[in-house]
Amino acid sequence: MSDNSHIVTSYDEDLGEMRNAIIEMGGLAESQLEAAIRALVDRNSDLAQSTIEADVDIDELEKEIDNKAVRILALRNPVADDLRNVISALKIASTLERVADYSANIAKRVIALNTSETTRSVSAIPRMGELVRHMIDDTLTAYAKNDAELAYAVWHRDQDVDQLYNSMFRELLTYMMEDPRSITTCTHMIFMAKNIERIGDHMTNIAEIIIYQVTGEAPKQNRPKGDKTSVTMIEHGDTKAK
Repeated sequence: MSDNSHIVTSYDEDLGEMRNAIIEMGGLAESQLEAAIRALVDRNSDLAQSTIEADVDIDELEKEIDNKAVRILALRNPVADDLRNVISALKIASTLERVADYSANIAKRVIALNTSETTRSVSAIPRMGELVRHMIDDTLTAYAKNDAELAYAVWHRDQDVDQLYNSMFRELLTYMMEDPRSITTCTHMIFMAKNIERIGDHMTNIAEIIIYQVTGEAPKQNRPKGDKTSVTMIEHGDTKAK
């Protein structure tokens, strides 16, 4: 093998390792969300605590990806498609780290919720979690396969998550107004649902990154959004929002 061929092979290996690390990080983030939701449904504080602790592994992977990207930028001087891939990896790793933080926050709420009686059904939260978990899975597949079409499909599905969040938010707000004793429980549930909704937003962000990485162009249409909770607060007489 010539020196030039060795350099090209080594360069491809560096890019491949970085891509694999992103996929691994995304898989951990998806598992963390799934565990947080399961801890909520089962009222399992031990599982919630282990979910919080798992955040460390994701943080370490982000550092590893950052180091790989810096090494490639410093030693390989990538251009065109390769440069987009490296920049995309840095952005995606940062976004996945925030996704993991949201899952850890859900788990913390589970522990807090388990110290009091749960007076309301949590069925809407697992439904939201399942929608978003599939978004994570499809986003990772789109990244692994450079599939802009699948990334667009994820991008559009964020609206479904928003609509479910809006419905749940209104329902819980009504419960709190009718029975002040439910305020603590409902507040925890609203924050957990909001964390899941934000994870959906971040998957949409990653989908946009993938679309740009593959096509060289960002989506031309406006991002579909359906979070109307600020309007709901005004409708229920929250004068501070005015």
